[in-house]
Amino acid sequence: MMPLNMELQPLIIFLMFFPAYISSQITLTPSGGGVKRPGDTLQLTCAVSGFSVTSYGVHWIRQPLGKGLEWAGVIWSGGSTNYNSGLQNRITISRDTSKNQVFLQLNGLKPEDSAMYYCSRDTVSKTFSEAVQKLCFLKARYHSV
Repeated sequence: MMPLNMELQPLIIFLMFFPAYISSQITLTPSGGGVKRPGDTLQLTCAVSGFSVTSYGVHWIRQPLGKGLEWAGVIWSGGSTNYNSGLQNRITISRDTSKNQVFLQLNGLKPEDSAMYYCSRDTVSKTFSEAVQKLCFLKARYHSV
């Protein structure tokens, strides 16, 4: 048997153990962000394809430079929301089901809100009949000045 090219080994291992990722056409496309000033409002959009926002929850997560991930909030498949208690009075997550988009609005920006913002699909559908573990991220950058 011919030895595997060292560069191909990780890809082949990925294909063997995670075939669901290959057949999926799930994308989350970012827009918004940019440079904002303290006190401004941040508005981000997560445009979704490959699944319906009425079938899966969509989470917003952020990562300040040099720090770990921080969960900001979620809009569930039924439309209800939960937020990080530290952002409770400044954050709103909403959606447009006709466009299959999810929105994050963060008011009264503070320097500590400077971060890379991500949206992620929940890992299990609302029916729980297809317990497929998939995690999709998008990046949207916001930096204060």
